[in-house]
Amino acid sequence: MKTQTHWKNLSWQRQVLRTELRHGYRRCALALLCVLVFPLLGAQADPALASYTRTEDVIYGRKFGTALTLDVFRPNGTNNGCGIVYIVSGGWFSAHQGIAPATYNAFLRRGYTVFAVVHGSQPKFQIPEIMEDVHRAVRFIRSHAAEYGVAPDRLGVTGSSAGGHLSLVLSTQGGTGAADAKDPVDRASSAVQAVACFYPPTDFLNYGEPGVVALGDNILKDFKAAFGPVPTDPDARMAFGRRISPLYHITSNLPPTLILHGDADKLVPFQQAESFVAAARAVGVPVRLVVKKGAGHGWANWVGDFELFAQWFDEHLRGLPPVANETSK
Repeated sequence: MKTQTHWKNLSWQRQVLRTELRHGYRRCALALLCVLVFPLLGAQADPALASYTRTEDVIYGRKFGTALTLDVFRPNGTNNGCGIVYIVSGGWFSAHQGIAPATYNAFLRRGYTVFAVVHGSQPKFQIPEIMEDVHRAVRFIRSHAAEYGVAPDRLGVTGSSAGGHLSLVLSTQGGTGAADAKDPVDRASSAVQAVACFYPPTDFLNYGEPGVVALGDNILKDFKAAFGPVPTDPDARMAFGRRISPLYHITSNLPPTLILHGDADKLVPFQQAESFVAAARAVGVPVRLVVKKGAGHGWANWVGDFELFAQWFDEHLRGLPPVANETSK
């Protein structure tokens, strides 16, 4: 069964790549493949896959007639009462077919319930709308925490690349809902209690170097559709960039944050992680940066690094002692 799932996902990935190449989104499709293929290849060799129960296509919201869905993975063994929100996103593309259960093995083996969140995908939806989706997903999960056997105040979030960006959007901008909202889900908080992510964009106004703006241009020109109609007025353009850049929303309320980033990354410069970590430390937030020497945007054995993430969540969601691992900056 695992082999059939593996090839089904690879077949879908090839179809996505062909489609995106036809539309000119070469880097977007390659980024999506980095997110999806590496976990599948690494997990295929994992001898200790966790047993779980999966609930598919749970609708957490709707917009313009489109259902927003997530899949719930509940460990069949011990449930530790904590939840991990996994943002399924690469290049701000997201699809149900991109959910790779074996990727969540490190969490499931420790008793975490995993919520694989699919957001509205570009090019139909742009980053500001996608940000709203992930806030809605966390509000939904928190509102239904008892149903899924997790504590509403013990939620972590993870993702890679665009999924890492959205993870940091939640950590920096998550908060209380609207008290007068008609939908009770929208009254719940979208805050998370811990973050662990791979190579996230954090500052689109200083992308790789001071003053380099990448709002669907420069390094990110092939991701233009994800940014939508960026304002042309200089002040409005800068305001837009600050709105979607997690760096500008860091406060002392930022939850404990772990970032893994390759120092040879050409798509999301290593400087993005360094800047975020420096700003977080300046306000006294527990933050850790693990440097992958010589690594680019993804690396072949990165599924093994979810063990580091699981240890981070053990420490900051479950209160377990920290584990000494790779050298951090």
